[in-house]
Amino acid sequence: MTMFRINKINIFYVFLIVVLVQSCGINSDLMLKTPKDYVFADLDSLANKNFNNEYKIEVNDIIQFKFYTNKGIRVLDVSAGTSDSKTGNANNQLTATNGIFYVINADSLVKLPYLNMVNLVGKTIREAEYFLQDNYKAYYVDPFVQISITNKRIFVFPGSGGEAKVVNLTNNNTTLMEAIALSGGLSQRGRAKKIKLIRDIDGERLVYLIDLSTVEGLKYVDLIVQNGDYIYVEPVPELGKEILAQIAPVVSILSSLLIVISVVQVLK
Repeated sequence: MTMFRINKINIFYVFLIVVLVQSCGINSDLMLKTPKDYVFADLDSLANKNFNNEYKIEVNDIIQFKFYTNKGIRVLDVSAGTSDSKTGNANNQLTATNGIFYVINADSLVKLPYLNMVNLVGKTIREAEYFLQDNYKAYYVDPFVQISITNKRIFVFPGSGGEAKVVNLTNNNTTLMEAIALSGGLSQRGRAKKIKLIRDIDGERLVYLIDLSTVEGLKYVDLIVQNGDYIYVEPVPELGKEILAQIAPVVSILSSLLIVISVVQVLK
């Protein structure tokens, strides 16, 4: 019996050590933790200058470039289905080939047909279109230019720990609430009072804390998200559930071991 008690004590210590080791993995999927005294960036100042702020072209953007002459009259002809023996084939070719993709280089320049290298960084979509139309006037009659950014995206962590979604920004002025909705909304573990918006401003990543748990947060729902933003919803820690998940296999193994030891002791 003494040996049996010693074995039980040893198993207890082994169990305790294993539980302590396993506990290191509890809530290990939580990211971007901030200490209690962390000073977040001023959200109100961001909101005041961000509302109705149009997107500006940046380095590494992929632009879709469409070009027409005569103020884009052929766009209307194609849309209306106008076709004749002289222009029908040309219109069909227009819809098939117009719209080429170009990348903004690290030096802020992009190589466009006829103009060669031009700088579009820092311009809004409308400013870039007017800028290119003015430059093409020397070569074409009433040029009409359309530009769109095809690789704008943000990264949303809805509050499930390690789960994340990439949201493509097809709308130039996608709001914070719209971005959260596009990602599927907050998860069951997501804390609406602790939503972190991480944005690169002048080469520095700033963290803004947003509370959408009350109606007072409505003044921030129309905040315009920018390309490359991170929206991180802090999850509620699941201590009890994860502890049980971690130790359940250990308890099962040790229970089986105790049964084997008990049987061996009885047979002796």
